[in-house]
Amino acid sequence: MQITIAKNAGFCFGVKRATERLEGTLDVKREGERVYTLGALIHNASYNKMLEERGVKITDISLVEEIAASASEESPVTFFIRAHGIPRKDEELLERISSQNPYFRYEDCTCPFVKRIHNIVAKHNSQEYFLILLGTESHPECIGIMSYFDGEMIAAKTACELESKLLEKGNENFRHKTPIMVAQTTQNLCEWENSQKILKKLYTNALIFDTICSATEERQTEAARLSRECDLMIVIGGRDSSNTAKLFDICKENCPHTFWIERSDELADNNLITSAHTKVGIAAGASTPSGIIWEVYKTMNEMNENFEQLLEESFKTLNTGDIVTGTVTAVSDTELQLDIGSNVTGYIKAEQISDDPSIKLTEMYKPGDQIEGRVGRVSDIEGIAELSKKAVDSAKNWQRIVAASESGEVLVGKVIEVVKGGVSVICGASKIFVPASQTGVARDGDMNAIKGNEVKFKIIEVRGNKAIGSIRAVAREERLAKEAEFWASIEEGKVYNGVVKSLTAYGAFVDLGGVDGMVHKTELSWRPIAKPSDVISVGDEITVFVKSFDAEKKRISLGYKTDDTNPWYIFMNKCAVGDVVSAKIVNMMPFGAFAEIVDGVDGLIHISQIAQHQIAKPADVLELGQVVDVKIIAIDEEKQKVSLSIRALLDEAQAAAEAMPEEYVAEEAAEATDAE
Repeated sequence: MQITIAKNAGFCFGVKRATERLEGTLDVKREGERVYTLGALIHNASYNKMLEERGVKITDISLVEEIAASASEESPVTFFIRAHGIPRKDEELLERISSQNPYFRYEDCTCPFVKRIHNIVAKHNSQEYFLILLGTESHPECIGIMSYFDGEMIAAKTACELESKLLEKGNENFRHKTPIMVAQTTQNLCEWENSQKILKKLYTNALIFDTICSATEERQTEAARLSRECDLMIVIGGRDSSNTAKLFDICKENCPHTFWIERSDELADNNLITSAHTKVGIAAGASTPSGIIWEVYKTMNEMNENFEQLLEESFKTLNTGDIVTGTVTAVSDTELQLDIGSNVTGYIKAEQISDDPSIKLTEMYKPGDQIEGRVGRVSDIEGIAELSKKAVDSAKNWQRIVAASESGEVLVGKVIEVVKGGVSVICGASKIFVPASQTGVARDGDMNAIKGNEVKFKIIEVRGNKAIGSIRAVAREERLAKEAEFWASIEEGKVYNGVVKSLTAYGAFVDLGGVDGMVHKTELSWRPIAKPSDVISVGDEITVFVKSFDAEKKRISLGYKTDDTNPWYIFMNKCAVGDVVSAKIVNMMPFGAFAEIVDGVDGLIHISQIAQHQIAKPADVLELGQVVDVKIIAIDEEKQKVSLSIRALLDEAQAAAEAMPEEYVAEEAAEATDAE
């Protein structure tokens, strides 16, 4: 029997992201901390049972306020929103509670692909549109999506149901509105394509957004292909999993012998494996952990064995190269003795177990242990067979490499050397070649920069006993996932800390974390500038905010200057008419002098306000750069102009002196004479 696992079986990006964030919290949570999920985190009973054993409780929104009220420093509370997302009002409730109680917080694990649908629907939430959702109306994901639309809407599971509802009597009032159609992320591709045809036939102004998750498309496409090639299909997933149900329907259409299971023990309970099946395929929903998939695979292989085959193997003559499993019967520091179920005794020398000469076999093994070995030499006369465990380990590692090339699994290895045309990465006992173009190092860059680094990579090709990998492919997938998460959370007014990536004549491009936005030069300073480099430089870390964005065209317009940095705003909050301030003379004209009050705001000292007597020009009294005390005598807020006066201060000083009693003036004069 040939058993094949679909490449895209198991956790999708959104589910994996949610489970990793929850498990990460559990790994570091302190005593007394309580963790809840709003509904089951994923549609998989085994996984949810594991979370329950680790202390995670499942609850619903009706109990949130009661639970939050009990949150304290000794017993803080964390809520996790699952990948399906939640209704808008529920998220608003969590946000309000978390802002009021510092010991209550929530983690939004909504899949970025689902968040994108929320944003699309919210953007078109007006009376000129009506919403069409292709999906299961009662599904949590669909409930959340529909909560972002306040007008008329239609939800349908299939294209046929959609057509019926659109033509249904009473829906004529939709005719004067523009339909906007989205799909549940796990929707069947065939139903989605048929629905688009129906909508386009009935409406010429329809807005259609392809919101089916790319992982869903790949999973369904692969399941369809595999089910056409196999005579038995096993679909693994929770009974309440929408995407698993659609996988089952797709496989069942192509392969009549398709069965839906949740656990490996259902294989034996239902006698699903028989000698009649020669090609078996395994597909799994997005909420199925990889451990369950491999347990099913292992169980199927074990069931495929039969007593006759085992009996026949026991009488076979051992040959060089055979792989056998033996039971350890005796251990010394130099070798192991094994019962390999034949008329010879198996031996494995220490050097055929490990390259480490310091290991002690007596500490590593004991009688009864099971060990696999490859037959190196057989002596029927001596009744012994020399085996090698290292050879089997190496072969297994290579099998893993080959399997990874078929499944697309991400592997981890260490760059050990730079070779001609690329680098070598060691993964287990296998050496993988990564071409220079797949290293992620810039063309003509120094590949020694990544030597010694631990890297993630995929196998892109296997040639004989050699494998070729790509570091860049994994980096690209991670970048795309990060971009998807970014676009799902962006909104106008949101503040980012970014790094200036490049400068042009008209503005600056800022890296916001894998996605670039542009700050026009007019947004860089309140003062006119000739070029962006007058204000910022490449590599600067700056705080910006989103002015506008176009998610479809991947464009973001950023703002940099704020009211808090507006010189006029600073001046108005600092000064008022009548205030006396120190100002710096920055320019002189025939009619007066300009003095800088605060950085970016100048005031005019009219020539008549410079001295108490008439002067020919400001330079007769003042100098550029001179700091003088001035009085603010007028502010024109509309034109942002300030009038200043030195004369007003001189007049006030003179008036004060003239108002002094004569005897006080005489005393002052006498004291001055004595001092001299």
